[in-house]
Formats: sequence, C-alpha cells, structure tokens
Amino acid sequence: MFQHILVPLDGSSCAEQVLPVAARLARASGATIMLLTVVDSAHEAVSYRMAGPYMPPDTIERDLTAAQSYLDQVSQRSLLIGASLEKHVDLGNPAAMILSRAEALTEQPIDLIVMSSHGYTGIKRWFLGSVAEKIARHAPVPVLILREGEPLRTHVRFDGMSAIRALIPVDTSARSLDAIPPAAHIVAALSSQEHGHLQLTQIAVVPEHVDKTERDRLIREVRQNLDAVGQSIREGLVADVGPDLHLTLSWALSMERDIAEGIVRLAEKGEQFAEVGDAERCDLIAMTTHGATGLGKWAVGSITERVLHATRLPLLIVRPADMIEKEHRQRESQEQAAR
Repeated sequence: MFQHILVPLDGSSCAEQVLPVAARLARASGATIMLLTVVDSAHEAVSYRMAGPYMPPDTIERDLTAAQSYLDQVSQRSLLIGASLEKHVDLGNPAAMILSRAEALTEQPIDLIVMSSHGYTGIKRWFLGSVAEKIARHAPVPVLILREGEPLRTHVRFDGMSAIRALIPVDTSARSLDAIPPAAHIVAALSSQEHGHLQLTQIAVVPEHVDKTERDRLIREVRQNLDAVGQSIREGLVADVGPDLHLTLSWALSMERDIAEGIVRLAEKGEQFAEVGDAERCDLIAMTTHGATGLGKWAVGSITERVLHATRLPLLIVRPADMIEKEHRQRESQEQAAR
C-alpha cells in the first residue's frame, strides 16, 4: 500500500526516532523514503522597522547547505543502508512545506507521513508539536505520529513472535472505517508474519440516568455494528485489507461518559476498561479525523485531537477519502475561476 513515505526531520533526536519505523515500513512494502528538512524562514528572518522580514542571502545559503549536509549524514546511518531514499531541503514554513510535498501530484506521490510529535524550539529547529497537529489536520494522506521518547514498539507474544496490536475506534459512519486499511498495512509490515492484530472498538456514551433495559439495548446495537464491521473486513469488503495480510481480528466495546478518554484507557489498559469483547493493551491507535454527528455517531475531528494530546501511544491519523476528494474539487474550481 505504501510506496512513498515522507519523513520530516528538524535535526533533533526526537524527530529522528521515527527513522527505524519508517525504514521497516519501507523495506516491507518496497517503498521509497523521502527525507525532508525545512529551513524555517520565519525563525531566520531579521525584521527592520521600515520593511518586512529579510533573510540575508548568505544566511539562506549557509542554512540550506547545512541542512543538505545533515540529510547526507542521516542517509548514511546503518538502519537506512540499502533503503531507497530521496533527500529534499525546502525553505519556508515547516508545516506548509510538508503539506506541499504531501499534496504534490507527481509520478510517485506521498502516501504516508511518519513524524514525531515534538522536537526542539529555537532558531534552527521547529516546534514539532504544533507542526504535527497542523499536518494531521490537513494532510491528504495518513499521518503516523510517534510521541517523544515513545517509539512504536512491538510486543512479544507467548510464542516469542513480535506483534503489533492496533486499536481502531469506529462509529456507525462509513468515514470511521477509512483508518482500517492503512492501519492494517502498518500492523502487517511491523509484525512477525501472521501475528498482527486489529482490535476494533466502539465507545458507547451512556447517559447519566439510564435503566438496565436501555443500557442492554445500547450494548446490543454497538455489538451488532462491531460484528458487521468485522464481517466486512473478513469478506474483503473493506478495500486493501485482504487475507494476504494475515491479520487476526477482535473487537471490544466500552461504556463511557467521554469518548476520547475511553479510547485512551482502552488502548493503554485493555480489558480493565472493556465492557464486552476481547481487549488487550495496544501498541498503536488508528483513527479518522472526522466522522459524522448524530445518533450513534461522533464528531471524530475533535476527539482525535484530544486523543493525540492525551495518549503516549503512537497515533495513526487518517482523513476520510470523501473529504479529501471534496477539497480537491474545491481547489480545482478555485483555480479555474482565477484563470
């Protein structure tokens, strides 16, 4: 599924912690890794009273050369030897330049971004916390965000095999299912063969005062939805998730007052917070940035951002395909109108 993986680097060890994961994904899928660093013009510019910010040409040249040298050094690391690599240095706003690379329609378009959630502040380094949020909110491709000091680790099974278990929260909207294909491919690529696991979950919001009959009805509806989603995956009705990935599948539901808190607790603690189903501690959370509102559905955009702030687990954020397509049509209409 992944053919071109974008890895933004700001020169910090925190940003570089994503390299082992990107390298493993690239080798498993035969993908090319694009290493990108951005010389942040806003941090480098000198402001004058009578004029706007100005960057002396020698400063620009020096920083661009240093950035290229940095990428050359990174590309020689042992974990990247033998991997297909591209190296790019851009000048501008880091978030804007990363999104520009992700949105570019080239012969080898970006189909995954792997980045850290936090770097260093300062003149030559970006504040990756805010950058990561902007990328996750606007990127047209899945974004895998690793937390500072918390790399994506495989857990060792009882049989000694390594595996990744991903928690995928869903609701009753089709949009919430868009996180399943990229999550499945990441889990399959990083796990020992036939040992990856997808754990579907739905958080049922329980009113403060509810009788047993209503509670049982709510649990029954959630179980039916999770069963239907699982069956769709098994039957190959969810695109790009076939039997060749050799993944196991389970589901669990949790009764909560707050959806974001429920997702984090279920991912980090497992069965301790599961109402019904098979729940274990997970290594990764994968979710869409927007679902639908209304009965049985949640506004996933705000929930995803809250999960990003609350969990220390790696988070795969996927924007729904129909939203991206709508933005493309709007952009094309605007460009045509401007001609």
